[in-house]
Amino acid sequence: MKHLGAQDLAPMSLGLSHSLSRHTLKFSADKVDTMIIQAIGLLDDLDKELNTYAMRVREWYGWHFPELAKIVQDNILYAKAVKLMGYRTNAAQLDFSEILPEDVEAELKEAAVVSMGTEVSDLDLINIKDLCDQVLSLSEYRAQLYDYLKSRMNSIAPNLTALVGELVGARLIAHGGSLLNLAKQPGSTVQILGAEKALFRALKTKHATPKYGLIFHASLIGQAAPKIKGKMSRSLASKTALAIRCDALGDNLDNSMGMENRLKLESRLRNLEGRELGHSAGSTKGKPKIEVYNKDQKKGGGAMITPAKSYNPAADSVLGRLEAEAEEVEMVEAVMHCVLIG
Repeated sequence: MKHLGAQDLAPMSLGLSHSLSRHTLKFSADKVDTMIIQAIGLLDDLDKELNTYAMRVREWYGWHFPELAKIVQDNILYAKAVKLMGYRTNAAQLDFSEILPEDVEAELKEAAVVSMGTEVSDLDLINIKDLCDQVLSLSEYRAQLYDYLKSRMNSIAPNLTALVGELVGARLIAHGGSLLNLAKQPGSTVQILGAEKALFRALKTKHATPKYGLIFHASLIGQAAPKIKGKMSRSLASKTALAIRCDALGDNLDNSMGMENRLKLESRLRNLEGRELGHSAGSTKGKPKIEVYNKDQKKGGGAMITPAKSYNPAADSVLGRLEAEAEEVEMVEAVMHCVLIG
């Protein structure tokens, strides 16, 4: 384009370079891992707040119906039962089949008749029900947030999700700062990520370093026996580091690599468990008897014989101590005899 001047050519070349850079980077809004970091942080905060509210409902309503806390263990079902029942005297006329099993419902109605709780006013019950509404709304929002986090993890880090799950993968990304920063870390760092305080304390005191951090909550580590958790965490961390690099820098959008590595890790877990079972079975038989081959034996042209053990009195510390005590007694008796004669 000869008719363009230098003033027109400069902005056009700048725009072309920007377009080429965008094409090279292949930027996509679905690959923004900041959403995962914010979502997992909010999910942890919701868990803490939900647990606090649920415990407050149990303590508050426990003054009126204390037996209900042992009958209904789940916090969400407890809040639903309190909201539906209100006063414990209403339990006999209500149907709890939509929220509770039949045996739990029967136990609840029996306990409501003989409950040792105190009476509460209508205003107290209104505030307790409002708190139950807060618990139920928070639980619904938490379920929605978990579904959102699951979909984002499957689109941003599918291989990492296939190996360690949505929650553990999201916590690893949040701890690393971003998926790209996490991809720069080796497998040994990924293995103890989240256990930095224990690591530095162990290095300072010269004790054993931790074997796992955040990946301890992965399902593959949870399935392993306590003796092989360290080996499985090391294997899982190495495969996790490869999966993170594939998700951060690769072009594939599926989780084929993560699923393939997961199958390998499951096979290794079975092998380690079988080897551990073999060691434990062999250890119950005791130590084998050591035998010596005697080639000079005339009959049979040589046979396996067990050598007879000879007693070594010099190696017996108890016998030596007894002899020393006997000598001391003899010396004392001799001295006493001399004194008496003199």
